[in-house]
Amino acid sequence: MEAANPSILQQSAGAYSEDMGITNFIFPNESSLVQVQFDGVKDKYEVSDSLLRTVEFYIRTLAVPARRDADNVQVLRGKMIFEQSKCSACHVPRSRTVTNVAFPEISNQVIFPYTDLLVHDMGNDLADNRPDYEANGREWRTAPLWGIGLTKVVNGHNNFLHDGRARTLLEAVMWHGGEAEQSKNYVKNLSKTDRDALTRFLESL
Repeated sequence: MEAANPSILQQSAGAYSEDMGITNFIFPNESSLVQVQFDGVKDKYEVSDSLLRTVEFYIRTLAVPARRDADNVQVLRGKMIFEQSKCSACHVPRSRTVTNVAFPEISNQVIFPYTDLLVHDMGNDLADNRPDYEANGREWRTAPLWGIGLTKVVNGHNNFLHDGRARTLLEAVMWHGGEAEQSKNYVKNLSKTDRDALTRFLESL
């Protein structure tokens, strides 16, 4: 399960607390609380409110990589296949940000993240059997696809899905199940030419 936090601020505060053991105003308790190594000392927050807000601002204003080869014939063919396979039902191409008068730079903007930001049942093959609040171990948030074509450039690898099990974009598609079973089977039955076009489209995002 992904997307367990409702905001970038809480996600950032949780990373400070759970990943680094650094307290803050959202997670004020030491991660060792109720464990034998807890020292019992009530310390001040280890990261200031202003620094935490600055981290939130930085993440909210990160730019998205520009599309590449959007008018390429093979890319356009792949885009059509993406829609015909109904991948776009969950990986929704276009969204609009909320109106935020305090932050006009990101307010009411048309964006193309290729996600509905919702949680879906993805079947047994992707299940980690780890429930998280109301989501069960088969449910995952629709991952945004923008920038996915630059995974190798940015991260130095082509490992996809939540645990990196897929080594290609097509393999990642083939791991889909549950609500995406029909779309997966559609892609499975495509010709090699059309599968290559779909991959080329995804690489352009």
